[in-house]
Order: sequence, then structure tokens, then C-alpha cells
Amino acid sequence: MSKIVFMFPGQGAQKAGMGKDFYEQSETARAVIDKATELLDIDMKALCFEENDKLDQTEYTQAALVTVCLAMEHVLRERGLKPDVTAGLSLGEYCAIASAGGMTTEDAITTVRKRGILMQNAVPGGKGSMAAVLGLTGEAIETAIENIDGVSIANYNCPGQIVITGWKESVEKASEVLKEAGAKRVLPLNVSGPFHSPMLEEAGQELGKVLENVELSPLEIPYVTNVTAQYVTDISETKELLAKQVASSVRWQQSIENMIADGADIFVEIGPGRTLAGFMRKINRDVKVYNVAAWEDVDKVVSELC
Repeated sequence: MSKIVFMFPGQGAQKAGMGKDFYEQSETARAVIDKATELLDIDMKALCFEENDKLDQTEYTQAALVTVCLAMEHVLRERGLKPDVTAGLSLGEYCAIASAGGMTTEDAITTVRKRGILMQNAVPGGKGSMAAVLGLTGEAIETAIENIDGVSIANYNCPGQIVITGWKESVEKASEVLKEAGAKRVLPLNVSGPFHSPMLEEAGQELGKVLENVELSPLEIPYVTNVTAQYVTDISETKELLAKQVASSVRWQQSIENMIADGADIFVEIGPGRTLAGFMRKINRDVKVYNVAAWEDVDKVVSELC
């Protein structure tokens, strides 16, 4: 029997126009987006649907992306498609927890708004950076950078694509070392901070205080956490994991491999873009991957999987 995973993208997947077709076509999606506008006192239609400078600013990006992804997820559930397990890359883990029943949609949206502000303000602009390393294994990268202070691995995305993070000078030095070690390319990322690095530990601690006031519910299904790449079945672990996640490596490749080993064979990426589907092609080509990024995707996915 097939096992379905709902998976949600992280920051970087956002784009102007995301979710507009869902808003226009679905009362369910419209309710989620209008509720976010009310909760945050931010015009989510303007933020998500129109070209603007705010959408790529972390403090706005996170709430916008979670709102749109959960609006899409609600539509799929309304049409009868349900997951057996969920997972989300970095920010997407909040969608995964909400989809698994552990957090309300409203709390997911308001919490990531605060998370985005904490992360954006954690490190002064220009002090930190990130870079994608292509063509080296995680082990090779770990060995190459182990003696460089202030740099670490942010994301294990898929074979051949790993992201490093840290102080700007340290990332630049590591980039040169990694090229010498055989990396095909090392590409600086256009981000506003050194996410998933120890530089954000204080932001994680502050997020922990925010999470103290969030009421969680027992999970209806398990989700997989970025911090350990393992299943979470006990909601009491969630707050500590989310606080740690801000400064920890995102173990996405390991998360996918663990779900496949447990029998997951259908993965549905919910949200704008096809980033996670791209990673899946490099992690394992034997599983089925679907995308729900636009309204026309809903009928296709639901007809095939329900």
C-alpha cells in the first residue's frame, strides 16, 4: 500500500503571484489568506500576489510562504487527499507540523512571522552569508571546512548540492578551499543572513520563548524534523526542536531517505516552485513526485491519488 508524504518548501520558493489562483478559485484558500491578513495586519493579497520589495525580506517572506502553502494544503484535504507523513524544508517544517495536526494554521502563521523578524535581526546586514556547494559530498565538505572557524553546513539538500553558512569572510575562505577540494561550483546565495548557523543560536533561544505561548496538539500523523531527520510522533518534542532548528543544519536529504526506507513512495510538493521535486530527482528516482504549485495541478494530483 502506498504511503503519501506532503512536503513543503522553505524560504527561496516565494514568488509574486503565488496563491492568487487558489484565492480566486477556492473559498477555503481565500479564508486562510484573509485570516492571515487579519492576524498579522499585513495585506497578504498585496504581499503575495503583486510585485513588491517586501516578499523577499525574511520578516515578510516566512509568513507569506506558510500562508500560501497551508491554503493550498487545505484545498487538497478538502478534495480528499490526505498524507501519511509530512515534512518541510526549514520554514516548511511549520507547514508540516500544522498539516500533521500539531499546530493550528493560525498559530503557524503568527509564529513564523515572529520567527522571520528574529532571524532577520539576528545578525547585522553584510556580516553573514551562505553559499551553495555543487559536486561534493557532505563528508568531503565537512572535512574541508573543519579547520575554518565561523563556517558550517546549513543544508544537506541532495547529493551534489550542499549549502554552507556563517560569517561572510569565513564563507569566502571556505569557498576557495572547497573549489580546491574539487567542488564543481560554489555559488554565493542572495540571502539576508547566515541561516542555520550557530550565529543564530540567540534567535533560536528567543524563538523558544515565543513557542512557550503556542498551544500544540497531539499529532494525528508523524512529521520528520530537519534537526535529526527522524520521525516525530510526540508533540512534546516539537518546541525544543523548532528552537534548535534555527541554528542547526537542515538534514533534508537524510529526511527523505529515512521516509523512503520506511515505505514512503509518493511525495507531493505543496507550494510555489519545484525546488523539492528537483532535489528528489537526485535523491531517489524510484518514487513518484507530484507538484501542487498552481490551481490546475489540484485536479491532476487528486484524480491520480484519490
